[in-house]
Amino acid sequence: MPLDAERLYALSADLRRLAETLAPPPSQDRIAAPLVRAILRARRLRAQYLDADLFADPAWDMMLDLLAARLEGRDVSISSLCVAAAVPSTTALRWIGCLCERGVFVRSDDQSDGRRVFISLADAAAERLTSYLLAAHCGTGLVT
Repeated sequence: MPLDAERLYALSADLRRLAETLAPPPSQDRIAAPLVRAILRARRLRAQYLDADLFADPAWDMMLDLLAARLEGRDVSISSLCVAAAVPSTTALRWIGCLCERGVFVRSDDQSDGRRVFISLADAAAERLTSYLLAAHCGTGLVT
């Protein structure tokens, strides 16, 4: 069942409150890109054992990909982010638009190629996502 924008907003607010309750806002250097990439790999591994459409969550996959890229100091183009979403590009583009409108993602033009646009996590979104991952990782040893 796909999440509409209102449910996504409510879910992100719940996750933010949970993360703030469980842990004070940490510095970003406590989450490493390899951990975030491992979470993404584990999410993809499920498709080898269970129907992939049971776990379609493009917003989450894109947020994780953008956090890893941020930690690695890499820019992410829209086309690359569409691939990371693991859904049809039209679906990924709708999610990118929604998350940009909500201030979760930020668009910026590529200064060396006017045809390309980069997407990044907004600072506040990166901090909340990092807080969540730390709380989930420290609390359970697992993050999905």
